[in-house]
Order: sequence, then structure tokens, then C-alpha cells
Amino acid sequence: MADPTPEIKSIGIRNLARSAFGWPARILFPPVCAGCRRHVSQPGVLCGACWPKLRLLERPWCPVMGTPFTHHMGEGFLSAEAIADPPPFERARAAVAYSGVARQMVQGLKYQDRTDLAPWMARWMVRAGADLIAEADVVVPVPLHWRRFFRRRFNQSAELARAVCELSGLSFAPSAMQRVKLTRQQVGLERQEREENVRAAFRVPAEAEIQIAGRRVLLIDDVYTTGATVRAATKALKRGGAATVDVLTFARVLPGDFRADESVTI
Repeated sequence: MADPTPEIKSIGIRNLARSAFGWPARILFPPVCAGCRRHVSQPGVLCGACWPKLRLLERPWCPVMGTPFTHHMGEGFLSAEAIADPPPFERARAAVAYSGVARQMVQGLKYQDRTDLAPWMARWMVRAGADLIAEADVVVPVPLHWRRFFRRRFNQSAELARAVCELSGLSFAPSAMQRVKLTRQQVGLERQEREENVRAAFRVPAEAEIQIAGRRVLLIDDVYTTGATVRAATKALKRGGAATVDVLTFARVLPGDFRADESVTI
């Protein structure tokens, strides 16, 4: 049997070199808490004060909407929301409840150009959406209108979708859907106004249909509030030939928590 010592030494030297080269960056740009920006031991983690303020969404949950139940309701039991207003998508999942530090992270990504948060937020999304990812063929982010993209310079949903693909190995199709209607900001709109605002806002261009035709699409956005945006986007994807659509978001406004004056993204 070959002596493994040289290989072990080589790995140790490479790890030591990476660590040494990383020190200047950590000194110049020390890692900060993803929530409050206090200094922490490594990038992408929450400090001891912020971690308890993050509510991870766990099973048992509605198999369609992904909203958590207080206790196990039995196999296949649906939430009142899923029964009263069945969505056009197959399933929705979110990693965390949209409150506390999760709200700060979403707003930091969207309004403060904290694109460095996307890979860490995506890790929680991959955990929450493992069953969706296992069956997906392609990942499509909810797009911005080109005018809003020009002002903001990036699409927070695409940043999350790209990170999910890097973690999962799924195909990333950022141009498979377009936002063709310059919609009003959803902040301050009631539920019905939100639905009207995004009606016919999306389309799959003819040249992009090949990317989704007959495939299981995983639609990515940052926050699920009333579902108006992802419902409209799902309908556009299905018109473009998608076989099924699942929805995965970082955060979710839970039923009963929605207020029209919330500073939210959907």
C-alpha cells in the first residue's frame, strides 16, 4: 500500500496557505453578523443576539402552501388557504418567517446592496426546499422590469436563485421569463390591489420556451407575502410550456401577519 503521508502533508500545506492568504481579507473586511452587522467569527453567520430572533419554518406544514401547523394534522392535511384558494403552482416553501432578523436580511439584500447575504440565505432555502429541489429541472427567478433593474443594478431574486443553483447543481435560467409590465411597488397595496397590479406582468419570450417546455420549474423569490407575484409568474411559466411550477422563497409572511403597510417585496 502506498504511503499516504506525502499526500496528507500536501493537503495540510494547501489548507495552511489558504488560511494564510485569507488573513489579510479578514483583517481588512472582518466578517459581520448577517442581521445586525456585529463582528462574528465567520461570514454568513448570525450573532448570539440575532440567532434567537430568526424563526425557521419547520414541519409539520401544509404540503401545498408550506405554512406551518402548530401540530401534526395527519398525512395530506391541507391548510384553509390551500383549500379556499388553490394556487396555480404545485407547492410553496420558505425558509424563515418574515419577521425580526429575517426582515433585516431581506431589506439589506434588496435596498442596501448586501448581495453578500444571498449565498447564506440560499443555504437556508436549500434546506427548506429540499423536496422541491430534488424534483426540479430548472430554476427561474422572478424578474424585475428592465427600468427597475437599471436603477437597482441587480435582481435580488436572481442573486438568490443563482446561489441556490450553485448549492444544488440545478440549471439556472435567468432569462426564461420577463416582466413586461412596469408595476407599482407592492408596498401599501391591499391583497386585491396586489393581484391586479401584477396581472399579465410576466411572459416567457418565444426564444426562451425551450428552456422550460415540459420541465419542472423551481420559481425563486425573496419573500412570499400574499402570493400575488408568484401566482402571476406561475401562470406565465405554464403558458410558456412549463410542466409544473414550485415556489421557493427565503421568507414568508404567515397568514394573519399581512398588513398592507408592511415594507415587503411581493
